Parts: sequence; structure tokens; C-alpha cells
Amino acid sequence: MAHALEVQGLAKRYGAVEALKGVDLVVDEGELFGLLGPNGAGKSTLVKIAVGLVRPTRGRAAVAGAAAGSRAARAELGYLAELFRFPGWYTADEVLTLHQQLAGSSGGAAERKRLLELVALSDAHGRRVDAMSKGMQQRLGVAQALVGEPRVLLLDEPTSALDPAGRRVVRLLLEELRGKGVSVLLNSHLLSEIELVCDRVAILRAGEVVTVGSPAELSRPRGVELETDEGIRTIEGATKEDAPRLVAEAVAAGRQVYGVRVLTSTLEETYLEAVGDEVS
Repeated sequence: MAHALEVQGLAKRYGAVEALKGVDLVVDEGELFGLLGPNGAGKSTLVKIAVGLVRPTRGRAAVAGAAAGSRAARAELGYLAELFRFPGWYTADEVLTLHQQLAGSSGGAAERKRLLELVALSDAHGRRVDAMSKGMQQRLGVAQALVGEPRVLLLDEPTSALDPAGRRVVRLLLEELRGKGVSVLLNSHLLSEIELVCDRVAILRAGEVVTVGSPAELSRPRGVELETDEGIRTIEGATKEDAPRLVAEAVAAGRQVYGVRVLTSTLEETYLEAVGDEVS
């Protein structure tokens, strides 16, 4: 079975600027995959190539086995751009109707009702876009990306304008879509959201993938912290497997043990190590 998204040797040059420098990446069916990196790392360029809005200088990108930008690939895709705009005079229902027509969806009113419920906008179906908050517009953007039940969803900063409650709505929605086998490529600056929802993460820097793995894999061990009657001591290089032995040794030495904690780096720390001093 073809991967949901596959890029091989993907490169893109804009004049003297090389936005991508031979990226290899695979997103599997039903996988939530996060893209991280500072501004200018190449994240949005990669997403736009996958959608078919930008042509690569070299390399290839495929969506569900079809060449990116082809009719077959577009039929499998849902897309939310980072800087999207809907006509201010349209209602939420009219926005989705328009995108149903553009996507050739026959879902009708039932699909529109279901999508607005998914993004917690049921009561706003008749509200005009220019009367919505930024967060509501963002959730409507996620709804339009789901028109036609795409197999692959490309989301460029989908939670950037959302408050914590709105981010939770989108997070739960993404988890529900994963359960249905939908694949999601999530480009975001919010490391906490990526860490909470994504199965795997790739960190880009200057057009190259510098590390890839699950959030757990990218969180490196930093030792074990042992609290005894002598105070708190950190044993550098120790792992979770060492914790029982360290406790037993402390007890055998006559110490009172009050707690033990395995220390690991966060995804944020791993990200900062990967991108150095570049500022997003």
C-alpha cells in the first residue's frame, strides 16, 4: 500500500535561496506527523509542494501514491493554508457549500452539519465570517479542509489563533481522524501541541531534516534524581532501569529515601538543540 505522503530528495530553490535541500520524508496511513522548525526552515514550502501549489526544483513528492499536484493526488487531500481568508459576507454554511462545490463533494447539508459539529461551530452555521472571532474562523478553516472526507490532511499552523479550549477541540478532532485512518501532516510552532498529538515529529533546519522520531524517542534521558535524608542528588547518565538499584544501594547504606525521579529532556529542549540559536 502506498504511503499517505512520501517525499524523496525534495529540493526547492527560489533564486539564490535554497528552501529545501534534498528532504526525504514518509507519512504513513493513519499517522499524525508533526513538522517543526524555525521560520525559513522550509516547512511551508514542503507543504505547498505536497498540495501542488509549488513545483520542486528536483526530487519527487507523492500523495497516496499519486504525483503531488495531479488530479488523483488532489482528490485525496484536504488543506488548510497558514494565511487563509474566507469572504467576510459568507456564512459558515455558505463557506462549506462553496468548498463542497470546489471539491466535487456530494455530502450536502448533512456533511456541512457534521463538520460544523466536529469543530464546535454548530450554533454558528448562519453567522457571517466577518462576525466571527479569529479562533472561530480558524476552526471553520479546519472544517473546510475536511470537506469530501480526504484521506490525507495537510494543516499549516491550524491552532495558531486558538485559545486553549479551541486547541483542545482541534486536538481531539485530529485524534478522532487518526482512528478513522486519516493521515495528517501538521506544521506548527506550538511544540506542546505537537508533543501531545503527533505520533512522529520531524525537525527541519535550513531546508534539511535534522532529526525525526516519536516525541518519546526525541526526549533523551538526563539521569536520575534521588531524594534522601542527605538531600537531593542527581546521578548523571542513569536511566529508568538504574532507578531500583540506586534506591536499593541508598537503603543499604542506611539512607532514608523520600523519592526518585527519572529525568528526561523535553521536546522543546531537543528542538532547541537541533535548531541552535535560530529564532522562529
